Amino acid sequence: MHRHPHLLNAATNLLGFALVIVGAVKFTNVGAKSYADECAWSAIFLFIVCISVSYWAIRGGIENGALNATADLTFFGGIASLTASLCFAAYLI
Repeated sequence: MHRHPHLLNAATNLLGFALVIVGAVKFTNVGAKSYADECAWSAIFLFIVCISVSYWAIRGGIENGALNATADLTFFGGIASLTASLCFAAYLI
């Protein structure tokens, strides 16, 4: 199953959303009181890894189980980290 383009699109959109969260936390100066920006930075890292692996899988043109597993795990890890970041940010507001 070719999941790479879907993961690439979703991870790119969520990467932008995570960057907005980091910017909002820095803009409101609540970063020192919360783990929201640290969780968002980890989500950014995981989404960048997911984007890179998905792009690599698309360009390679071969069906590789290790690339699929890496892209899936980093994507779900990024979603979990982004969810934690939103929970921490919502707790402060």
